[in-house]
Amino acid sequence: MTIKLFFKKLHCYLAMFNMAFFFFLLYPALYYFSRKPQRYWGMVKLRRWWARLSTGFAGIFFSYEFEEPVDWSKTYMICPYHSSNLDTAMISILVKTNRLCIMGKEELTRNALTGIYFRTVDLPVDRSSKMASFRAFKAAGERLKNGISMIMFPEGGIENDYPPQLQEFKNGPFRLAIEQQVPVLAVTSLNTWKILWDDGLKYGSRPGICKIFVHKPIETKGLTVDDADRIRDEVFNVINSKLSEKN
Repeated sequence: MTIKLFFKKLHCYLAMFNMAFFFFLLYPALYYFSRKPQRYWGMVKLRRWWARLSTGFAGIFFSYEFEEPVDWSKTYMICPYHSSNLDTAMISILVKTNRLCIMGKEELTRNALTGIYFRTVDLPVDRSSKMASFRAFKAAGERLKNGISMIMFPEGGIENDYPPQLQEFKNGPFRLAIEQQVPVLAVTSLNTWKILWDDGLKYGSRPGICKIFVHKPIETKGLTVDDADRIRDEVFNVINSKLSEKN
């Protein structure tokens, strides 16, 4: 192991310690908000603070550039490029509404830090079961209908490629957006993987500024599910085009 990798792994452990420390610091309030659905807004707000504190004390910050201003009073299907465990913190800080839900893999319900979220405000999905996936997507549609913005990573997860490559998108998020007639908000993390790739355990992490580009919303009003593939490809292309630019 090189000296550089040693210090990057040391930094990664510091970042993980920060996440655990601030989670337990905020846990009493988090537990209170998790007891009743009408209090879930408080969990989202606490996650935003948890993200700011745990990354900030590790020297990791986020710089957001907007193609056009975002009206956070509207409901969105938010589709970020996924290359790092920092993406959840990034999106939590970005989105300025407490009516927010993240869809993620079912294993997150058993994680010590994310479990309380994925058993309450967020939506777990068991991708190995078609019936479980159907129920999860149906629940996601209900939340969109009730004015709760959804965060869904269209790649489905972080792939093993390093440096990461944009993977083929699934069309589920785009079908949902069309069915509920809500705009799709694409988000490109330009260099987050260079700060921390995946969970950071293999290559470590380092302090730095993650550059995030928020694309203008893509409207779905008047579209039908037959347009889902076209919208999926449009979102893929705008993210891929942004990633192809020199940062």
